[in-house]
Amino acid sequence: MRPNKRDELVSKALDVFYRDGFHATGMDRLVVETGVSKTSMYKHFRTKEELILAALRLRDERFRNWFCRRVEELAETPAGRLIAGFDALAEWFEEGKYRGCMFIKAGAEFQDVDHPIHVQAAEHKRMLLEYLIGLARQAGAKDPEQLGSQMLLLKEGAIVTSVLLGSGTPAQDAKAAAQVLLDAALVA
Repeated sequence: MRPNKRDELVSKALDVFYRDGFHATGMDRLVVETGVSKTSMYKHFRTKEELILAALRLRDERFRNWFCRRVEELAETPAGRLIAGFDALAEWFEEGKYRGCMFIKAGAEFQDVDHPIHVQAAEHKRMLLEYLIGLARQAGAKDPEQLGSQMLLLKEGAIVTSVLLGSGTPAQDAKAAAQVLLDAALVA
């Protein structure tokens, strides 16, 4: 089934926002880059912020579906999946179009914690945290909330470090630290 014009616009805008940032991307640039007229763009979205929110929702759906599926492909046990998440990150870091986490960027560009874009970015991280806590619980961690939080912290730190250093190795460094934390959390 062919995507409708709105879905195509959101998908193309997502690519532009990911590449160039939110504040740096004006509606005129979006018109050029997406091939959608300003009239048509405003027919679907009253403001640029509405378009950003739609792009973030699409990115959340795509990323979490990919990440969870990839983690499950890489490992069979919950404990193994906690560690495999870092292998999935390493794959992502090596992609040619990799530019870090769109949600970290959104949180940095829209710092007011009540701003809808900041809220959307925080929700993405909260859902990832819930996923990691669930894996930690299934793995039998003494304190699954703490282990899940530690895994998320390592994941996010690896993402930021990989962008700033232009390297994929932070995923493996974070994986080594995650294994230490996991081993300690599973000690009976």
